[in-house]
Amino acid sequence: MKLQTYFKASAAPAALGLALLAQPAMAQVATEAEETAAPVVPSEAIVVTGSRISNPNLELASPVSVVSSDDLELAQTNVAEEFLRELPSAVPSVGSAVNNGNGGSSFVNLRGIGSERNLVLLDGRRFTPADTTGRVDLNNIPLAVIERTEILTGGASTTYGADAIGGVVNFVTKTDFEGLEATASQQITEEGDGSVFRADVTIGANFDDGRGNAVLSIGYQNQDAVYQGDRDFSLFNIGSFTGAGGGSSNAIPAVIVAPDGGDADDVGFFGQICDDGVNFCGFDRPFNFNPFNIFLTPFERFNVYGSANYEVSDAVEVFTQAAFSKNTVSTIIAPGGSFFNTYQVNLNNPYIPESLAQLFGDNLGLTAAEYTAARNSQFGPTLADGTANPDYVLVTSSIRRRTPEAGTRTSDFTTTLFNLVGGLRGDITDSIGWEVSGGYGESERIQRQGGFARLQRLEQSLLAIPDGAGGVQCVDPAGGCAPINLFGPLGDLGSQEAIDYVFNLTQQVITQASLTQAAAIIDGDLGFGISASPISFALGAEYRKYTATRLSDEASQTPGAVVGGGGAAPDIDGSYNVKDFFAEVAIPVIEDSFVRDLTLEAGGRYSDYSTAGGEFTWKVGGTLTPIDGITYRGNYQRSSRAPNIGELFTPVVTQLSNLAVDPCAGTNPVGNAALTAACVSQIVAGGASQAAAQSLIGNILQPAAGQINITTGGNPDVGVETATTWTVGAVFEPMYNLSFTVDYFNIKVEDAITTPTVNDLVGGCYDAPSADNPFCSLILRSATTGGLDGSPNEVPGLLLSLSNLGTIKTDGIDVSMRYRTSLTDNIGFRFSTDGTWTNRNEFQATPTSVNRECVSYYSVNCGSIQPEFVFNTRATFSFYDELDVSLLWRYLDGVEFEPLQRAESGDAFVGTLPDSAGPVAGQDVDFNTIGAESYFDLSLRWLATENFEFVFTVQNLLDNKPTIVGSDIGSTAYNSGNIYPSTYDALGRRYAAAVKLRF
Repeated sequence: MKLQTYFKASAAPAALGLALLAQPAMAQVATEAEETAAPVVPSEAIVVTGSRISNPNLELASPVSVVSSDDLELAQTNVAEEFLRELPSAVPSVGSAVNNGNGGSSFVNLRGIGSERNLVLLDGRRFTPADTTGRVDLNNIPLAVIERTEILTGGASTTYGADAIGGVVNFVTKTDFEGLEATASQQITEEGDGSVFRADVTIGANFDDGRGNAVLSIGYQNQDAVYQGDRDFSLFNIGSFTGAGGGSSNAIPAVIVAPDGGDADDVGFFGQICDDGVNFCGFDRPFNFNPFNIFLTPFERFNVYGSANYEVSDAVEVFTQAAFSKNTVSTIIAPGGSFFNTYQVNLNNPYIPESLAQLFGDNLGLTAAEYTAARNSQFGPTLADGTANPDYVLVTSSIRRRTPEAGTRTSDFTTTLFNLVGGLRGDITDSIGWEVSGGYGESERIQRQGGFARLQRLEQSLLAIPDGAGGVQCVDPAGGCAPINLFGPLGDLGSQEAIDYVFNLTQQVITQASLTQAAAIIDGDLGFGISASPISFALGAEYRKYTATRLSDEASQTPGAVVGGGGAAPDIDGSYNVKDFFAEVAIPVIEDSFVRDLTLEAGGRYSDYSTAGGEFTWKVGGTLTPIDGITYRGNYQRSSRAPNIGELFTPVVTQLSNLAVDPCAGTNPVGNAALTAACVSQIVAGGASQAAAQSLIGNILQPAAGQINITTGGNPDVGVETATTWTVGAVFEPMYNLSFTVDYFNIKVEDAITTPTVNDLVGGCYDAPSADNPFCSLILRSATTGGLDGSPNEVPGLLLSLSNLGTIKTDGIDVSMRYRTSLTDNIGFRFSTDGTWTNRNEFQATPTSVNRECVSYYSVNCGSIQPEFVFNTRATFSFYDELDVSLLWRYLDGVEFEPLQRAESGDAFVGTLPDSAGPVAGQDVDFNTIGAESYFDLSLRWLATENFEFVFTVQNLLDNKPTIVGSDIGSTAYNSGNIYPSTYDALGRRYAAAVKLRF
C-alpha cells in the first residue's frame, strides 16, 4: 500500500487520538510536556463508522481503520481505488491496471469475498451506484475534499443495511473548511510514459458569524496509457504451460479450421497459410497480441463538489451536499479480426490461395472437373441470365485472420454522475438529537466501441467474385460492400473501402442507475444508566429505491453480431425498493470499579425488500478495559445481502472466461475411450453429427489466448444471502505515543449468490468422464472445431447457472502498531505498521462443487491474488517543522499455482525461456510460483512557506520488476501481459511531484 492506515482503538476519542498520533502530517515536533498530556476529547458528537450512535465517549467493539488525507498526499494518490486495492485487508478489484475486463468503473473488494459484498459511503450515506450491480464507482469520489477514509472490514448490515458483509468504506469529507487550497501534481514513469496530471481547487468560507459554512471544490485529471509493448517482460506473449512465445490462433496469416466436408475420409483439416501467401502450412505462428494491450488505462475526469450547512436556529441546522463527476475510461485491446466464427466462402473467391482452394475442394470430395469448374466460375450463385449457377460452390470453415490493418479495438466508457443530499438536524434535548435527510443520484455510463468487425458485413464481404476487369467485387454489392481479403498476408486485407465497410461501425451500450433514499434517525443518551455513564441509543427508519437499465444498440445485444466483442449485452430493466427499521444501544455496565470499563452494545434491523421479502439482521458486542492501556473488544453479527438488479434481471448470454488447457484438445483423448466419449458427446450436443464429432478427436486446438465461452446470466428466483461475522481483539496502549492492536475476524456467507467456477465443471466432468456424469452435460462444444471457443451464437461452452447454493468462508488476523517520539528538539519520528494474515478464503459454488481455497493461490478460478500475509510499514522523520522524509515498505507474501487447477491442467512451465519469448529469453523461470515481494516508496514534503508546500515521491524506489507467469494461467482481467498487474507493479519506478497553495 502506498500509505499507512490506522486501526481505531475501541474508544472514539482514543481512536481519533491514535489516528492523529500516527498521521504523517507536516510534523509539529511534540515537546516533552505535550508527549505526556492527555488527548483532547472533541466537544461535538461524532459518528464512528460501524454505529449510528453519535457519542464522543462511546467505546465501540468493531475495529475500524483510518486513512487520512495526509496519507494520500504523501503517496500522491489520485483516485480512491489506488489506495484501497493496496490495503492489507483488501484484494485488488477492477481498476486502472485492468484493461481487457474493465467496464469503465473501479471497485473495492474487502476481504476478497467480492466487490458486491461491501458498501461504499460518503459521509455515512450511500452513494449513487455505477451500474446494475449497485456498486459504487470509486473514480467518482472527490478525494480533494476527503478528510479521512474509515474502513470497517466485517459485517455491518445492522448499521447500514444490505451489502455490508465484507465491510464498509466511508469517505468522510472536510467540514467547516475555510480559505483556498489549490493543488497541482504530475506523475510519470522512468520509461517516460504513464503521465498523470491532476489539479484541484477548493474554496470554503464561514458566514453569518459562523452559523453557516459553504465549500466548493473543482478538479481535473488526465492519465495516459502504458503499453505492454513498452516493457521487456510483456513485449512477447508467453504461454504459461509451454514457456514459448504464444498468442492467439486468430492470427496472420489466417488459420483455417475446416470440418469434414463430405469426402470419404470423415476428417477435415486445419493449418495456417504460409508467409508467402501462396502455400498452406502447419499452425506455428500465433498472433502476439501483447504489444497492443495496456497496463494503465487512459483516464480523464472533471469533478465538482459542493456542500453547505447553516444553523437556522439554535435547535435546527440545514445541510446540503452535491457531487458531480464526468469521467472517461478507455480500454485498448489488440486488433480484432474474424476470430473463431464459422464462415461460408465461395470456392471461386480470387483471394483464396490455390493450395488452400485445392484442400477445400478435396475436403468436399469434388472431382477434378468439378473443382476446376467451381474454381474458375466468374459468377456468383446466379448466372448472367438469372439462372442458378451450377458451378457455384460454398465452403464452410473457420477462417481466423487477425486484422491490424483495421487498428486496435477500443472501448470508451464515459460516466456522468450526480449525487444530491439535503436534510435537517437538531436537538430534542441536551443529550438527544435528530436528523432527517433525503438524497437522489443518477449515473449514466456510455460505452462506445470501435475497431470491431460486424458479422453480417464480414460474411457479405467474404463472398467475392472476379469483377471482369481484373479486380474483385462482392457477390452482393448492396450497402457499399467491398470484398475483404482474409487470406492475405499482413498489409493485404483488401481495399480501404473494404476495411471501412467491415470495421468502421461503432457500437453503443448505455447503462443508467439511480438511487433514491430517505432516512430519519434519533440518537443520543437516555440520561441514566447502570453505571455513571448513561445508556446511548440510536433508532431510525430508511427507505431506498434502486433502478438500473442497460440499453444496447441492435448489434451489441445480438449474440455474435460484433465479432470479437465477447458476449452480447442484452437490455436490462429492473428496480427494487427496501424499507428499513433499525435500533442500536450501547450500555456502559461498569466504570472505574474492579475494571476500568465494560460496555455492551447491541442492534437490530428489519428490512423489507420488494423483491426478496423481509429480513432481520442483528449484532451484539462489547469492550472490556480491565486496566488503563488494555482494551479487549469483540462482536458477533448476522448480516445479509439482497440480490442486486443485475443478479435478478440480466438475461442469460454467452460470454468469455478463461481456460488454458482443454482436456479434449490435441492427442489427450486419443486412446482414452471414456474421455473420447465425453468429448464427442459434447461436440454432438453443440450440433455436430456423431461421425463429424468423432473426426475432430485428436485435432481440437487449445483455447485461443486461453479464452473459452461460458453461458450465464441472472436468475429472478435468487434470494437473500446471509452471513455470520465475528471479531475478537485487543488494543494495547502502554504509553501515550505507542499503541498496538490485534483482531481476529471470521466471515461465513451462506446461501451465497454464486456461479460455479470454470474448473468446477471441467474438473467435475473430466476427472470422471462418462455419459452419466451431470457435469459433462453442462459443457457444449463447437460443432465445427470441437473447441470451447468460438462465436457466442455458435458455441455455448460451459453452462454456469446463478443460484443461492454457494458458501464462502474466510478468517484471519489484523495487526497494527503506532509509535511517535521526538528524537531531538527539532527532529521527530513516526512509525506505523499494518498487516493482515488471511488464514483461508474458501468458496464452494454448490454443495456438489469443490470447496476451493484461494488464499496464496492464483489460477483461472481464483481471480485476483490474495497473499496469505500483507504488511504495510511507514517510517517518517520530521525536521524543523518544515520537512518530512517518509519511507513506505509494502510486503506481499509469496503465492503459487492453485493445487486443484494444477492437478487438472498439469504443471506450468519450469525451465529456461526460449528465444521465442523475446527480450526475457534465457531467463530461468518457474511459472508455478511467485516469490514474496517488497515495494518501497520514498516521499519528501517541504513546507517552503506558510502558504506553499511541495511534495516529491518516488514510487517503486528499487524499480522492482514483476514475476512472469505467462499469459494464460489466470483470468484475462487480472493475468495480463504475462504477469498479474493489479497485484504487482507493472509500471516500474515512477516520479510524482505536487505543489499546494493555501490561503
